[in-house]
Amino acid sequence: MRIVGQGILSAPEAGGPRAVATFPTITPLADGSLLASYSIGSGKDTADLDLELRRSSDGGWSWGDPVRPFETSFGGRRGSLKAGPITALGGERLIVAALWIDREAFPGAPLFNPDTEGCLPMAILVADSADSGASWSPWREVPMPDDVGPPSLTTALLRLPSGRLALSVESNKPYLDRSKWFQRVVYAWSNDDGLTWTEPRTVCADPTGRIANWDQRTGVTREGDLVAFTWTYDFEAVAYRNITRRISRDEGATWSDAEDLGFADQASHPAILPDGRVVLAWVDRFASRSIRARLSKRPDAAFQPETEVTIYQHPGIGGTSRQTTGDMLADMGLWTFGLPYAEALPDGGVLVVYYAGREGSMGIHWARLALDSSA
Repeated sequence: MRIVGQGILSAPEAGGPRAVATFPTITPLADGSLLASYSIGSGKDTADLDLELRRSSDGGWSWGDPVRPFETSFGGRRGSLKAGPITALGGERLIVAALWIDREAFPGAPLFNPDTEGCLPMAILVADSADSGASWSPWREVPMPDDVGPPSLTTALLRLPSGRLALSVESNKPYLDRSKWFQRVVYAWSNDDGLTWTEPRTVCADPTGRIANWDQRTGVTREGDLVAFTWTYDFEAVAYRNITRRISRDEGATWSDAEDLGFADQASHPAILPDGRVVLAWVDRFASRSIRARLSKRPDAAFQPETEVTIYQHPGIGGTSRQTTGDMLADMGLWTFGLPYAEALPDGGVLVVYYAGREGSMGIHWARLALDSSA
C-alpha cells in the first residue's frame, strides 16, 4: 500500500467563521462523484459550528466550492452541528445524520464539563435528499430515552442487507451530573429509511464502568457483516488502550468479543473493498503523533504491519501530563490533528480524509492510497 496523492479539501481561514474544520467524511454517490461533509466554525467547540458539503467529480483529486444547506437551530433553540456523515440509500437518495448541540442550555460553556465529565444537551438529527444532496428535507430528531443521556453520534447510518438502517449512539452524562459514568453503545434500527426508529438497545458496555468504548467506527461488508473499531479508554488508568474490533453477523443484534488490534488509539471509519480487504487509518496522538493506515486481507484478518503507511506526521513530541478523565476530555479541544475517515473508491483505491493544522487554524486534508504496487 502506498500514498499516490495528497492535498487539501478545505483550507482554513484563520480568524473567521471558517477557521477550524473537523469531522470530515466521504460518501461515494451513484453517479461516481464523491460528497464530503465536515464541521466548520471559528473554533473546534464554538457556538457557530455548521456543516459544509463539497463535491468531487474526479475521484477526490479536486473539490468544488462549499455549501451550507442545513439549519443550525432546531426546535426553536440555537445550536451547532458537530458532525454530519452521509449514507447513500440507492440512486440519488441520501440520508444525513448530524450531531446537534444545544447552545442555549449553558450559554458559553464547553461541550465537555471537566468537573463532572458530563456533556451539553445534544440530539441526533436526520434529513433526506432525493437529488444527490442538492436539496434536503427539514431536520427531524431521532428519539432517545433519558437513560442514554446526551447522545453522541460517532459513525454514519448503516445500510443493512435487509434494507433497514442502523444508528450507533454513545451514551453520556448530563452536564451537571457528578455520578459515576457508565458509558455504553446503543443501536436503534429503522425499517422506513429513518422516518421511525426502534427503542435503542445496548450492544457494547463494560458493566464495571472502567472501560469506555468510544467513537465506534463501523462499516458493512458485501456479505452484510458489521465491522466496528473502537477507541478504548481506561478510566482507572486514565489512559487510552489499543483499538479493538468487533464483528456482527446479524445486523448488530449480537457481536463477537473485542479483539485487541495491537495499536492505539482512535480508529477511522474503515474502507471496505468489494473483495473483502479493509483499510483502517488511525490517529496516535500520544506516541508517534501521526495518522497511519494498514491493510487487512479480510474484515476479520490481522492488519499487516508491512502495509503500514504514514499519512500525516505532526511536528513536536508526544506524551501528556493529564491526570483526570475530565482533563482528557477538555484536552480534546486542544488537539490539532486527527479524525481520519477512510472510504473505498469506485476505481479500487482508498481515500482518507482528516483534519490538521495548528491552534485556531485547521483544515481538511486528503490522502489517496493505492493498494497494489502496480496501481
